[in-house]
Amino acid sequence: MSKRQNNQLPNNLPQLQNLIKRDPASYKEEFLQQFRHFQSTLEVFELTPDKFNTSLDELVMFLAQVAKCYSEELKEFPETIVDALKKHSTVIDADMRLSFCRALILLRNKNLISPAEIHQLFFQLLRCQDKSLRTFLKDNIINDIKNINAKHKDMKLNTTLQNFMYSMLRDSHAIAAKTSLEVMVALYKKNVWRDEKTVNVMATACFSKVTKVMVTALKFFLGSDEEEDDNESDNEDELPSLKSVALANRMNKKSKKREKVLENLKKAHIKKKKKDKAPSFNFSALHLIHDPQDLAEKLFKKLESLTEKFEVKLMMLELVSRLIGTHELQLLNFYPYIARFLAPHQREVIRLLQFSAQSCHELVPPDAVEPVLKAIVNNFVTERNSSEVMAIGLNAIRELCARCPLVMSEELLRDLAEYKTYKDKAVMMASKSLIMLFRNTYPELLHKKDRGRPTEAMASLGRKGYGESDVFDHVPGAEVLNIDAPTEQAASDGAKESANNGGKATNRRGQKRKLDPSEEPDDSDGWESDSSGGTWVEVAHSDSEDEDEGEDSGGE
Repeated sequence: MSKRQNNQLPNNLPQLQNLIKRDPASYKEEFLQQFRHFQSTLEVFELTPDKFNTSLDELVMFLAQVAKCYSEELKEFPETIVDALKKHSTVIDADMRLSFCRALILLRNKNLISPAEIHQLFFQLLRCQDKSLRTFLKDNIINDIKNINAKHKDMKLNTTLQNFMYSMLRDSHAIAAKTSLEVMVALYKKNVWRDEKTVNVMATACFSKVTKVMVTALKFFLGSDEEEDDNESDNEDELPSLKSVALANRMNKKSKKREKVLENLKKAHIKKKKKDKAPSFNFSALHLIHDPQDLAEKLFKKLESLTEKFEVKLMMLELVSRLIGTHELQLLNFYPYIARFLAPHQREVIRLLQFSAQSCHELVPPDAVEPVLKAIVNNFVTERNSSEVMAIGLNAIRELCARCPLVMSEELLRDLAEYKTYKDKAVMMASKSLIMLFRNTYPELLHKKDRGRPTEAMASLGRKGYGESDVFDHVPGAEVLNIDAPTEQAASDGAKESANNGGKATNRRGQKRKLDPSEEPDDSDGWESDSSGGTWVEVAHSDSEDEDEGEDSGGE
């Protein structure tokens, strides 16, 4: 049996760390011994930085843990780690580099190093060919900036970090630029950096020469990069029913553990119910762009000469169409360009039809949209195509005309309305929906039999010219309101109240006061006083006059 050693502190760093945190002053000698050991080990490591040093790894984490206890002795320790990483960032051993980064994060959590300094170092380390390190640093940067701005916005720090990230977007290293963009996108979605400056800088990434950076920026503005946790969704699908667990709790012996399981299951079901709701799309980033017209023109110019995959072209087409529709822009060359792709055999033709309708609005000249309408009519709405293709074409025309009604001519509309008696139900319903659209907007373009019964609302409908808008000099529908009704009701209520009080009205406090002669109730029951003689004179109304005349004629 080996002899037991009483003092193992120099070799047992976790035990020494625990004791130092309890009583720093009593173990300062042991700490200084380990600190000198760290300095000598670091000098040896710098001779061969590509090799992992176990002793240095343990010492770095030990000093980072106890740095709060000896802040004076370790005030230069963070700078030492930062300098070592900057000096040997690309050649250092991967595990050693990760250990140094974890030590810096510990120091950052203890506020022993400024966030600007550590984040700038982490962004420089994104150039390293180490995917796990890049993921670790990206998550740490996002969480740290989010925690800094949790209670209040630190504008000075945010400006410093934003300027540094914007410079990283122009970095020659593609992976570093893409990771910087991903950090800004994540901070925007977490409502940390949701300002115009961030959005407009990310808009410049749409013109990047690196395809991955450009696609990341396009996905951000399109809102199609929602990440889904597959593992979490799988676990939610396997949840037991709430009814069965509650029944088991009633039948079995009650315990705190079973109650806790039931509460957690209720929370999981509530979470799943919220997740199953319809997705809500937020396009607020498009509204923060300074010059959407200039951005759309530059994107379309880049699109015309783009040699990337068809999927990338589709994303750029969608962004241009969404900019045109959201801001009601004028980009007349866009419509003949997209009309070339509108054919039934074209890949992703449904999305292309959606983009063509999305880019239309009332301020677009009808002549500019006409090539799109003709392409849909000639390529889709013909009897040589299948009924499904015809129905898709008619529905696309309806959406196009709902946004730009002036593009439809009377002759073409009456031809398309004839499909209401087509043998296929999908085509028939699509044609009827087109008829209903124009019945509610411009019924004079339809045949008389398709206009439906004329109503008072249809009488005011008329075909507006290009750029014309409805301006009212009155409130529509206000003529049906009985404006005098409240006044008459108040007068009758006042008369009843004064009559009940016996000629005495009440003030605001409920106290009775004597009425003026003008306020005295009229008890004459249809009689008016003659001011000259003081006698009562009967005043006959129109109904009574007619009755009197009838009686007189009968008597005669």
